[in-house]
Amino acid sequence: MSSAGSTKGSNREPALTGQTVVLIGGSSGIGLETARRARAEGAEVILTGRNANRLQDASAEVGARSVAAFDANDSGALARFFESVPDPIDHVLVTAGGPHYESLLDMDSDAVRAALSERVVLGLDVARHAVGKMRAGGTLLLMGMTGGRTIRRDLGIAPAVTAVLPPFVAALALEVAPVRVNLIAAGFVDSPLSASILGDALEERREQLRATLPIGRVVEPADVAALAVHLMINTAVTGATFDIDGGEQFVD
Repeated sequence: MSSAGSTKGSNREPALTGQTVVLIGGSSGIGLETARRARAEGAEVILTGRNANRLQDASAEVGARSVAAFDANDSGALARFFESVPDPIDHVLVTAGGPHYESLLDMDSDAVRAALSERVVLGLDVARHAVGKMRAGGTLLLMGMTGGRTIRRDLGIAPAVTAVLPPFVAALALEVAPVRVNLIAAGFVDSPLSASILGDALEERREQLRATLPIGRVVEPADVAALAVHLMINTAVTGATFDIDGGEQFVD
């Protein structure tokens, strides 16, 4: 029985054959790992990011259909990018942007507005420009976080940003149906972004999480990519938030 199951699994058809996946923030980390996994499932991928050289390296590695270097938070550049992408698009993953941990009283009004609206505005901009090109049943995937659900002094505005995203995603899913919208809420992911934030404290954080997480290891970009591709494949899921933090929110 086990041999038959193994043979059947190895012979299954790639689940994303003939589909196009756009990775906004696809030159490294979660975006690039999702591109790898989507390609393994038969998809064509389009990568975007700010760094043209890093994009070219990523493109060569995964065999991307095309790349585009621009700042995703530049609404005009984002609009021009989607205008240039041929129909149809099947899935879009947005990993661009980073967490905000500034002390509330140290932030000026513009910084507060940016922190609270950045991911929502970017998600809306992507939806406006992409949805008309997307097939029914395709999905727009946005990134959030689980760590910001805890109210702590050192997290500053992060809990407020975290709280905004699930209802926003659910409401957007109703507006753009039959395109689906889902939120991936991650904890610490051992990615280049985490390395840039933590610097010399990175290894200490890894060791702490290995010792305390229920899964006994840190979450890697490949773990998040596996979830992202699953949500592309499973067409029954929309308006939902999916946690992937190895249990960090319960023990950290």
